[in-house]
Amino acid sequence: MKHKASSILAIVLVIAGCVLRFAMPGHDFLGYMLWGIAVLVFLLARLHRVGRIVLGVLVCAGLIVFAVFEIPVVRDAHTDTGAHPNAIIVLGAGVNGSTPSLSMCNRLDAALNYLNANPDALAVVSGGQGEGEDITEARAMADYLTAHGISSTRIVQEDQSRTTRDNLENSFAILRARGYDPADGVGIVTSEYHLYRAKRMARALGAEPVGIAAETTLPSMRINYFIREAFAAAYMQLAGTLY
Repeated sequence: MKHKASSILAIVLVIAGCVLRFAMPGHDFLGYMLWGIAVLVFLLARLHRVGRIVLGVLVCAGLIVFAVFEIPVVRDAHTDTGAHPNAIIVLGAGVNGSTPSLSMCNRLDAALNYLNANPDALAVVSGGQGEGEDITEARAMADYLTAHGISSTRIVQEDQSRTTRDNLENSFAILRARGYDPADGVGIVTSEYHLYRAKRMARALGAEPVGIAAETTLPSMRINYFIREAFAAAYMQLAGTLY
């Protein structure tokens, strides 16, 4: 009976994980988590006492390692106060055809708040054209900002980037060509969960980043991306790769 109940629960978790992974964009890591829990539920009902102890130790060790990499992600997930740089970089996110994704809209709304509060600030919108996108991310962002009242003279499009590192390198080059020095301070507008890696990359490229956090408005997506960022931060630190 115990084995049957655990099998049913594991199947339910697997199905729920499949829904999150394949039917709900932005929830893939929540789906992976449910798959992992399904495996644990299935094994725990079938292992003997020693096996359950070993599995429990491994799970605890994994959670500790996860926490080590997640803590700096959470620590940097806020807007830095006290600094108001005269140039910001808005990092791209997905575009659905020519319509900004929810993540992009969240970032653009944070940029709008900053630009409206700092009317002399310049914005570099950064992002190339990816699969399933009819226009570049930079174009989508520029259109959004101008549609919400920001003058096109305050917006520069950087439309060649494919990675966050590209975003920053290319945008810094544009700012330097216009007389701005990123080492004196530059705003980085991105999702709150992404600020840790973005700021670390910016520093490695010689800039002094000021984080401007875009709140992920859908709670389930926020949880998903915070989980994902721990793995991305681990890869960045262990592989020594800034991307």
